[in-house]
Amino acid sequence: MLIRKSPPAGLTENDVTPKHLYLNRRKIMAAGGALALTAACSGPQTNAEAQAGSRPTNGSLNFRETDYAVSDGALTPYEAVTGYNNFYEFGVGKDDPARYADAMTTDPWSVEISGHAERTGTFAIEDVIDFNALEERVYRLRCVEAWSMVIPWIGVPLSSILEQFRPTSQARYVAFETYLNRDEMRGVRFPVLDWPYREGLRIDEAMHPLTLMAVGLYGEVLPNQNGAPMRLVVPWKYGFKSIKSINRISFVSEEPVTTWKQSAPREYGFYSNVNPERSHPRWSQSSERIIGAGPFARRDTEMFNGYDEVASLYAGMDLLENY
Repeated sequence: MLIRKSPPAGLTENDVTPKHLYLNRRKIMAAGGALALTAACSGPQTNAEAQAGSRPTNGSLNFRETDYAVSDGALTPYEAVTGYNNFYEFGVGKDDPARYADAMTTDPWSVEISGHAERTGTFAIEDVIDFNALEERVYRLRCVEAWSMVIPWIGVPLSSILEQFRPTSQARYVAFETYLNRDEMRGVRFPVLDWPYREGLRIDEAMHPLTLMAVGLYGEVLPNQNGAPMRLVVPWKYGFKSIKSINRISFVSEEPVTTWKQSAPREYGFYSNVNPERSHPRWSQSSERIIGAGPFARRDTEMFNGYDEVASLYAGMDLLENY
């Protein structure tokens, strides 16, 4: 699934990316070259100096391009990615996050680190994420409602974040929580779910090279409705595992409580790997609707969303039972 992909015959980057974003991408890369030259002329920086004040809160991001790409499918239009969302803290409608998420304060932002780690406490986001080491990865996000998007995410490997806190041998899982503010998040005034939103991964899943902590998409800072300022992207799992607007990370020894498993355990399990052989109780998972590609555009669902390199994480497990 992770390949360097040349455009199909007769298809250019302009055909799969909206024109204004394609042009903006060229500007971003040019700006990155200028910044690199400036850094080379100004002498070495310490890590603290490099990160200090480097978090953009709007506009374009500087990042390096990578070979992470899906093997088929055009990028989902930016308007669909930012206008068709699940973020129940702002309402259960797909357009509610885009309408109401601007009320959420994302600057300043802090993250609480707790549990089985040598370094814990509350840290500014700039001390958790190195914004000078961002990279782009094109991943497919598959939602349990049987729809999918292909998105160029910008972020850092989650492992690079977790390793700096030096988890101990007792840290078998990593738990995450979403920011909660009843004044800013109109959806949490209703008991749709047990707030705050919680998710978790096994430690080896969290440390896998594919797992990304995203801070942007399409070359720009994450919009609030997409999980600003930091959200998880676990491309081989269903989208609800990619928890948004994270403000707490805990290293724990027991499987953590996760929101959807708690809310509907018959429908949503802890692992939540994309598995077309296990139907949701209310619909099939064998195919998916491609958002932004027309009302009838569908594709067959792939095991692990096509990311076969994670299969070894689940060797010997019954993936119908451990859903």
